[in-house]
Amino acid sequence: MMRFLPVNLTTILVELPGLEETLALLTSLQSEPVVGIKEMIPAARTLLVHFDPESISAEALATEVSKRDLSTINPRSDRQIEIPVRYDGVDLGNIAKLTGFDVKEVIRRHKESQFTVAFCGFAPGFSYLNGGDPALYVPRHQTPRTRIPAGSVALAGPFSGIHPQSSPGGWQLIGTTSVKMWDTNRSPSALLQPGDRVKFVEVDDVQTFGADATPSTEGDNTPASGSTDREEEKPALRETIGTTSPHFKVLTAPIPALFQDLGRPGQANKGVSASGVLDRSAFRAANRIVGIPAGTGCLELTLGGFSFESTSQAVIACTGAPCPITVEDAKGHNTEITQTHRPIALEPGDVVTFGQPRTGMRTWQSEVALRSTRSWAASVPTHWLPWGPVLSPLGLP
Repeated sequence: MMRFLPVNLTTILVELPGLEETLALLTSLQSEPVVGIKEMIPAARTLLVHFDPESISAEALATEVSKRDLSTINPRSDRQIEIPVRYDGVDLGNIAKLTGFDVKEVIRRHKESQFTVAFCGFAPGFSYLNGGDPALYVPRHQTPRTRIPAGSVALAGPFSGIHPQSSPGGWQLIGTTSVKMWDTNRSPSALLQPGDRVKFVEVDDVQTFGADATPSTEGDNTPASGSTDREEEKPALRETIGTTSPHFKVLTAPIPALFQDLGRPGQANKGVSASGVLDRSAFRAANRIVGIPAGTGCLELTLGGFSFESTSQAVIACTGAPCPITVEDAKGHNTEITQTHRPIALEPGDVVTFGQPRTGMRTWQSEVALRSTRSWAASVPTHWLPWGPVLSPLGLP
């Protein structure tokens, strides 16, 4: 009943007959973990298993997994989340045509269905809801749309889902909701968790449409955070360390410069990518040189050409691909830095320019003064840096 496929040296893909068997295997491995498994990512008929090869081999892992009982019932949460939805989706008429029902019957069947969160993925806050009316199982579009608005309620096959932010998608759109599915100021950030029961509640007027989602459990009717507008979600700003005054001003960035750290591993099952630096050794070295914690976020530069002006005293260090660095002081005097992996002191008005690396592609710049960055899902990688201030009282734009 299981088929094991190698993905890479640290990952295997387990194919199963269907969703119930997939969730049963996931539940079994969560309740009785196998030593060496680092992360599991479920899908409709597969379970991706990431493991530590120093703790267990792929062959031994497959043997252990194959012994698991797939008759385990996937546990369901006591929570029921009510999602207000306006049935105004652009595909509502097409869904009616595909199912043979009129629009009112499609809406009735959808809102009377009891859904359960099977698993999460695709995007932060996106949940695959299972258990809807089989009569509403419709195919996805042959050609996906390039942009689905945030809050779109969609159907495809046995699943229903809500787009937490604008993204491409090929599902049939049945309605819209203003509830925030992903909020980094909330813990957990995702409104819907695996096992939660979900009920869609039809609303018509704008005021009701802006209402919060309401989770209900026995003895718990605490409302969850919702949104009263349809604006695109933006990652929360959170000061992590130190000052709020700007230290550097970007002058040129022909190739995007990225804030990076060690990433956010272990959250792929929430739709959150690991991200993180390409060369961890060079990244840690840059931070150690300026005397800050090795995991602190820094700038990842590609193929040089990046320049900035220091607006305060600071110390920087550069590691990775060796590249020529020029520091021009406020009086116009140039200093050529030919050796990397060493601290570089900067004064207000100094302009730092990175040339093209002689070998390699990426250089990591760590700054002892750069202490005010945006943190998103416990990690700093979020946006490219445009020309303009690197840091401001509110962090990155």
